[in-house]
Amino acid sequence: MRLWTWTLALVAAAAMAGCATTTEPAKGTAKGGPAKTADATPSAKAKPLPPGLDPLVHADAFPSTYKPMPSHPTAIVGAHVFTGTGQLIDSGVVLVKDGKVEAVGAGLAVPSGYEKVDGAGKWVTPGLIDAHSHLGVYASPSVWANSDGNELTNPVTAEVWAEHSVWPQDPGFNTARIGGITSLLILPGSGNLIGGRGVVLRNIPARTVQDMKFPDAPYALKMACGENPKRVYGSKNRAPSTRMGNVAGYRAAWINAADYKRKWDDYRDKVARNEKADPPKRDLGLDTLAAVLRGEIQVENHCYRADEMAQMIDISKEFGYHIAAFHHAVEAYKIADLLAANDICVATWANWWGEKLEMLDGIEANAAMVNAAKGGCAIIKSDDPDLIQRLNQEAAEALAAGRAAGYQITEAEAIRWITANPAKALGIAKQVGSLEPGKRADIVIWDHDPFSIYARADRVYLDGAISYDRHDPRYQPRSDFELGQPGEGAH
Repeated sequence: MRLWTWTLALVAAAAMAGCATTTEPAKGTAKGGPAKTADATPSAKAKPLPPGLDPLVHADAFPSTYKPMPSHPTAIVGAHVFTGTGQLIDSGVVLVKDGKVEAVGAGLAVPSGYEKVDGAGKWVTPGLIDAHSHLGVYASPSVWANSDGNELTNPVTAEVWAEHSVWPQDPGFNTARIGGITSLLILPGSGNLIGGRGVVLRNIPARTVQDMKFPDAPYALKMACGENPKRVYGSKNRAPSTRMGNVAGYRAAWINAADYKRKWDDYRDKVARNEKADPPKRDLGLDTLAAVLRGEIQVENHCYRADEMAQMIDISKEFGYHIAAFHHAVEAYKIADLLAANDICVATWANWWGEKLEMLDGIEANAAMVNAAKGGCAIIKSDDPDLIQRLNQEAAEALAAGRAAGYQITEAEAIRWITANPAKALGIAKQVGSLEPGKRADIVIWDHDPFSIYARADRVYLDGAISYDRHDPRYQPRSDFELGQPGEGAH
């Protein structure tokens, strides 16, 4: 059994979270339609189904039990504050109360009873958000026993959920927090056409994945274009083995999902009319795809080439769903205007290039060119347990490449690539991603400009509580993965 040691304060908070239970009933869809059906007085002809047999009444069988760690009123004073809204405030003040951002500005008075944190000579940003991670599903150490990210048994595995593979004690969560990561999307791998559901997590020490689940965050559906699925299944002498086979597979899956959704809609209409009705058999994979068609699940689409991204947009329009973001997307610069016109974000790197043929046209200024399109949404993400520790440096490389290519981009604008824009793509922008009143107080204090190669996170707050402090051992993580290693506990 792997040990998990932490400071007394964080152990207590994690224990509180682990023992927490939800008292809210399972929710219906975002539009509230199915919830009304569930509450309707049952007729003699149509009896209500047990919760586990109705995909809408029991929409979330694994609800979040996340509880914020205890916090107290705090004022960060005198720092350079990147708000995540495109603004930089010099000598700024950030007020935090009840785990939320209370106010941000220059020259704000500090109320009595607030802990005053001296930010002079430091920089403050919103907590960083990684829009593409496999922490927990490909946990450290990287061995077969911890390889749980790809269900490579069928080209369409919409029935699997990444959270059921997440190991919350993966030491990568600790190192990501040291790099300023406060929220992250954990996705299945990209070996399948449709790889399953992803889950948004809060980056706290926890005993269960439910304790980490971001409250009210939508699920994500992982899809993949190009070389990966055709290579995996072509090598098994089965479809898809070509790109045209890939497209046929997506379309067949959505046709099945639309038919499944129609059957459930017809059943509910009959129930509402008090008519005799036999419910369809529940299908876990089609539950997920139907939820995408209802607009409840975000589509996160692995896709490198511009022509394939355009084809995926056509497919989304054919079946009536929206793509939240293309991931990797090294050729996004070729169709930046098309992506912006369809309100699709691009989650990419600065300099990952050439690993396979579909990556050969990648350029370092990709994110900057996406950003330059009117309405463009550029994101820098990791897809890697090392890069997630220094996402700010990857954003700095992308910014430098954009400026070298002639794009006038401020640091205040570029900080959105690792804060506000991923929050948008993950469907959590109302809660995090910027330092605005009412949002969760996820904050990073840096010892240098975060776009500097020398920058390190001095302190990280989640919901206004200190979750990491480089100078205070009480707030520094420990795991038995580090035992006996050089530099153990040195952050």
